[in-house]
Order: sequence, then structure tokens, then C-alpha cells
Amino acid sequence: MSQTHLTIGALSAQTSCNIPTIRYYEQIGLLPSPGRAANGHRYYREADLKRLVFIKRCRDFGFPIEQVRALVSLFEDGDRSCVEVRDMAQVHLDAVRSKMLELKELEASLTGFIGSCDATCSTGVTRNCTIVEDWSAPDSAPVKGCRAGASTPLQPSQFTAIARKRT
Repeated sequence: MSQTHLTIGALSAQTSCNIPTIRYYEQIGLLPSPGRAANGHRYYREADLKRLVFIKRCRDFGFPIEQVRALVSLFEDGDRSCVEVRDMAQVHLDAVRSKMLELKELEASLTGFIGSCDATCSTGVTRNCTIVEDWSAPDSAPVKGCRAGASTPLQPSQFTAIARKRT
């Protein structure tokens, strides 16, 4: 099959983007609807491949879908100013740096809690655990770097795995 008529499988393989994601990008308008062969299969052009690689790279850098949409618009309109793309990248970089600072603060807070637990109660039972006590106290101050929604919480399966390691 030539590069100008890629199947969805070939497009997926060349971009490392899974097929459901490619279809999703079509549904939300990030990728144009592909042409169809006589057998009904989708076929993609070289331009679709390049556009999908661009979209994937934007997502790899953590840009949310709506910002990707704006970047794709700039990508498609080659006569716009490069500074528009640069400014969007700068805003995203600023957000990443802010998030890194929040994560550093969260790391320091967690390190303190763990150190306190190790020093006072880690060999005891949970009812005497300083972490449980500190985190459940209604009058405790908010943890620095731990605003609502500021960090990605552990999933329950991760807590279960941690609990199993301790026993």
C-alpha cells in the first residue's frame, strides 16, 4: 500500500497512536474524516499522517484537547505567525513549571509525614498512626502543595499494593 493511502492500521503503526484514539480524533474534528475505499475501509493521506503525528506530539507534551485544537489550526494555516505557536508553548511551559513547584511542595509534605511516622509509630497499628491522625484532624492546616485537584491521587490498587508490602 502506498504512503498516500494508509489504512487505519498502518496509520496507527506509523504514529504509535491506537485505533480507538484515531477514531476519537476524527469524531471530535481534530482529524478530518478519511476517504473510503470501495471495500469501505478508511484510507488516510500523507497529510493525515503528518497531522496525526503533530496531534500526538502535542498530547505527548501534555497539551489539553482544546489547546491541541488551537495548535492544529495554526499547523493547518501555514501563513500565521510562528510566535502564536511559541506563545502557546510558553503558556504551557509556565503551567508545567507551576505544577512542578506544587509537586515539590507536596513531596516535602509527604516526606515530613513519612518521617514522622517512621520516627514514632510505623511499627504500631493504624489507630496510633500519626499520618492517619494528622490527615483526619478537622482543624489541621491544609498541606502545602495539596490544593484540591492539584495533584494526581494514588489509585486504590496502588494503596492495596503498598499495604501488602508492609505486611
